[in-house]
Amino acid sequence: MRNAMKNGDVSFWFADMGGLPGYRAPLPGDIDVDVCIVGAGFTGLWTAYYLKAANPGLSVAIVEKEFAGFGASGRNGGWCSGGFSWNRSKYLSSGTRDGVIGFERQLRATVDEVIRVCEAEGIDANIRRTDCLTFACTPAQMERLRAEQADDMAWDVPESRSHLIGAAEAAARIRVKDVQGALVTGGVARVQPAKLVRGLAEAVARKGVAIYEQTTVTGISKGRVTTHCGTVTAHRIVRATEGFTHGIPGNAREWIPLNSAIVVTEPVPEAMWEELGWTGYEVFGDASHAYCYAQRTQDNRIAMGGRGVPYRFGSKTDFNGETQAETVEKLKDILYRMLPQTRALALDHAWCGVLGVPRDWCTTAGLDPKTGIGWAGGYVGLGVSTSNLSGQTLADLVLDKGTERTTLPWVNRKPRKWEVEPFRWLGVHGMYWLYNLADRREAARGGQRTSRLATLANRIVGR
Repeated sequence: MRNAMKNGDVSFWFADMGGLPGYRAPLPGDIDVDVCIVGAGFTGLWTAYYLKAANPGLSVAIVEKEFAGFGASGRNGGWCSGGFSWNRSKYLSSGTRDGVIGFERQLRATVDEVIRVCEAEGIDANIRRTDCLTFACTPAQMERLRAEQADDMAWDVPESRSHLIGAAEAAARIRVKDVQGALVTGGVARVQPAKLVRGLAEAVARKGVAIYEQTTVTGISKGRVTTHCGTVTAHRIVRATEGFTHGIPGNAREWIPLNSAIVVTEPVPEAMWEELGWTGYEVFGDASHAYCYAQRTQDNRIAMGGRGVPYRFGSKTDFNGETQAETVEKLKDILYRMLPQTRALALDHAWCGVLGVPRDWCTTAGLDPKTGIGWAGGYVGLGVSTSNLSGQTLADLVLDKGTERTTLPWVNRKPRKWEVEPFRWLGVHGMYWLYNLADRREAARGGQRTSRLATLANRIVGR
């Protein structure tokens, strides 16, 4: 008899590690440090790691409401992609073409850097170098991939990083139903994200960083982080809260928490892997407007993710990773549509989490020299690798070091705030309603042309 599917409990990745971790002690009272970091996810931990690497004598404290990796860092799809979050040309408002190209080059380098640190620190995060395949299952989707690859070439992306393959070669990689071709993104890695974030937390703790969990931040101001346990006084402060930034007083409209959800199957039998042809452990998605993302896990399951219910009114977040039944059904439908060979598989686990989305959908990192407060986030789903560059960049900014990183066009970029409710709820839900409608219309018309509704959706929210 099959066990019932588990929903929530943060994520499958922690179940894969034997269960949720215990809590570190909370802040013991008022303290004084050189640097205080708010948030013990990838951004905060990478920042602490590079600060201690540059200056081992620096006193660094991290305050965290739950436990290290509770948020997106321990729930994501496990793509260490070194990728660009969105439209490159948007960064020209805060930099040059050469700067944007340099930014993307540094993003690609984060994959090697994450692997280097894991090897140096003995972090076993089930990392496997592979490719990312974005499949086209209709002519319209294939045309979008051609446009995307042409844009890559126009921005000097190496062909080893971005190239198209036809239907036969794509099907030989993974036998996706109705495949027309795929965009291959090289130089990526699959990871077990909870193992990575927990291993990184242990690494920074060994270097003398104090991590205070069960500590709720109630305010951030120049030189002070107030919590329900006491006050941290610090020369420099880093806000590393990404999708939970709205919960910090004064930041309710800074970045909205966009929902993403994932389901994981039971272990896949070897005969089914032979049917699927999925031997390279590639991560993959599709070129539909309401896209999906997937990986083959270390223990031979399929993890499939997508947006589900994209945004909760008033920027509310989930409870302990629990997701809606309708979202589970949508993700199951996507899995069975793309890989009908898997219809006999049961789902073992489902969960959701939030990612931070700025109003212009562009990632940012920076530090205000007047207040000494830094920040990074707005990764729009590509935080596993981008957070590593955030950590390197924030360390430079905190230490007042002028480097190539600190001159990149994402640094100190501050988009306008999101609208008040109900307008942002209407905007985000309207966008995804139009995306889904565009996909249905394309399918009804044989998938020959891209629906203009998708363009309208992008205009609504400035994507």
